[in-house]
Amino acid sequence: MIPEELALIDLRSMQILVAVNDAGSFSAAAIQLDISQSTVSYAIDRLRRAFGDPLYVRQGNRIAETDKCRNLVSQTRETLNRMLAIAVPQEFDPMTAEGAVTLSCNHHERFLLLPAFIRTLREAAPNVVLNVLESAVNGKQQLKENVADIVLGPVRILGEGYFRRRIFSDHYSCVMDADNPLAKGDLTLQRFQNAAHIAITHNGQWQALYFAALRERNIVLTPQLTLPSHDSLELMIAGTDLVATIPNRLASTYGGRLAARPFPIHIAIDIDMYWTERTHKSGLHRWVRQLLADVTHAVAPDQTQEEVAFS
Repeated sequence: MIPEELALIDLRSMQILVAVNDAGSFSAAAIQLDISQSTVSYAIDRLRRAFGDPLYVRQGNRIAETDKCRNLVSQTRETLNRMLAIAVPQEFDPMTAEGAVTLSCNHHERFLLLPAFIRTLREAAPNVVLNVLESAVNGKQQLKENVADIVLGPVRILGEGYFRRRIFSDHYSCVMDADNPLAKGDLTLQRFQNAAHIAITHNGQWQALYFAALRERNIVLTPQLTLPSHDSLELMIAGTDLVATIPNRLASTYGGRLAARPFPIHIAIDIDMYWTERTHKSGLHRWVRQLLADVTHAVAPDQTQEEVAFS
């Protein structure tokens, strides 16, 4: 028989527990859920009584979760996502549908895919709202906390309840000013190594894949310039001796404005689309994911796409 205190726990209290965990404080969770802090405190107190555990303890200016709380949050998050997955409408008519989709990605994917995707989305589903976030390296956390519905990028998100679809692959090229001596002749690994480099760090949270490949060859680069993203890269390179190593499909968009040379080592950049069980069967989200795949196939028609569920 279920104890009375436990039987009285509702989905709202479970939602508040997860919000407190993700936000890191009662006050931040209250703001996130647009409720009073006393409502948050009341819900956590009920959960404390029901599970016989303090759940959160004060450590200086912050709260820390107990071991039981950590396990409870994990189970609660899974339960909430399963309930949401059951509740979402599976039927979908693009022209009449209303709703919102949050897509998280970085400059590479935004620049190549989103212009065509947004045009098609506006024509086919004019009442659907699209929110775009910067993912950097936070894609899994954004999915886990339901901040994002879809994550695009060269990341690996593993674990139960995550789904993946490979949408395209790329590789690296080097871009530089047309008057840079490296723009003439083959760009060998030795010539590349001695160049003045730009590193794109996504606000200091990311190191491009080619750095690891170079370290395997005992080559350690010291960039002369680091930038938070690919935005305005062309302006930073023009008239200088700087060289940036970026995805080839992005490099090709600079046309004759910058010189492009193949990166000395072939390194695949696999761009995957990720989502969770929460939106897996949603009519709206299934349609949007397929639209993204269709647009990608038009932009990068040589790609083979596959869908994988992790368990």
